[in-house]
Amino acid sequence: MKLLIIGAGTAGLCAARHAISQNIKPIVVEQGAEIGGTWVYRDETGTDEFGYDIHSSMYYGLRTNLPKEIMGYPDFPIEECDVSYVTSETIKQFLNDYANKFNLLKYIKFLHSVIRVIPFKAGWQVLISSLTDKSVHKYFFDNIMICTGHYHTPSYPIYVGAELFTGLQLHSHDFRRPEMFKGQKVLIVGAGPSGMDLCHKISKHAESVTLSHHIVDQPKTKFLGNVNQKPDIKKLDKNGAYFVDDSYDNFNIIFYCTGYKYSFPFLSIDCGIYVDENYVNNLYKHCINIQYPTMSFIGIPFYVCASQMMDIQSRFVLKYMTGEKLLPTVTDMLVDMEKEMQSRWKKGYKKRQAHLLGYQQMEYFTDLAETAEVTNIKEVMAKLHNESSERFLDDLLHFREDKFKLIDDFTFIKYN
Repeated sequence: MKLLIIGAGTAGLCAARHAISQNIKPIVVEQGAEIGGTWVYRDETGTDEFGYDIHSSMYYGLRTNLPKEIMGYPDFPIEECDVSYVTSETIKQFLNDYANKFNLLKYIKFLHSVIRVIPFKAGWQVLISSLTDKSVHKYFFDNIMICTGHYHTPSYPIYVGAELFTGLQLHSHDFRRPEMFKGQKVLIVGAGPSGMDLCHKISKHAESVTLSHHIVDQPKTKFLGNVNQKPDIKKLDKNGAYFVDDSYDNFNIIFYCTGYKYSFPFLSIDCGIYVDENYVNNLYKHCINIQYPTMSFIGIPFYVCASQMMDIQSRFVLKYMTGEKLLPTVTDMLVDMEKEMQSRWKKGYKKRQAHLLGYQQMEYFTDLAETAEVTNIKEVMAKLHNESSERFLDDLLHFREDKFKLIDDFTFIKYN
């Protein structure tokens, strides 16, 4: 079997590790010069020396907003240390240790980029470019696992008057250091994890920060004194923003913490996958391409224990890839997908939340485990994810002081 894995970040590494355990020798294509994906910090923004978009959104000095206890893989936890919220360098080193442990580096083609994936007979024709010598080669694969993540293509809201604003408009994807905001009046759009976290960092340097969001229940966390909160933006003009409460203020910088778009520019239009308002259509269990089941996506759902989920998804997919389990028919997979989506729409989910799991992640893990007969994720992981996520919202200034210890498969304790 010829298997292509696209990306050598958190998802691609565990996909490769489990493929190898099934005696499959994959080719892993990685655009960067090292493993780690979004955990690789680069001071540059925009495009790299080869003219490709810089995928990493990592900023300088980042500490995780989830505890390390839930950020390892099921069979390879992050080593114990005296803090739960670790630096990005710690995560990067952890991924390198994982790659070395399972001898993954020899399967990775660094500084290569997938240009196009096209269905071909029972498999896939793939064009791959070498970034160093610009050569392009054609390959054929039986199966593809797409592990490119979804924190690399910024999503911008559309506002009336945005083109009139004379200040700087910037997305969190291109944020590296907060000093650039010194003395500025900053409007931050979005109060998700990055918006909240960066609001705190930027407010230490800015003259003032306004956090615009549509969260009904205001975050309980306390911000610095120069931070105020506003509802959604109604429109922009050359100097600032009007909000839906009819208030107005001037700003020098508008900083969008508005998330990312799922983007797979290398897929030909006939691959059976399309993205509609961030809903990746035609996926069975959020990971297998229903029209072409030899293609799978690892890491699509969000607000989850990412490494844990990527691991069980990889094991789930490989059960079918190796023929150990037989997939349902295309019709049955479509029915399964539609049933889940209708349940989500009835609960009030928007299309952009089609892959949001959060408090439902354990149900998802259990469904994967029972469907493919693979070992489930420990329940304590989801419990700790929920607890730490609440702490993040309630006490942004101090939540990283918390320390956690896993006691068993169901129990953890918190201490300081």
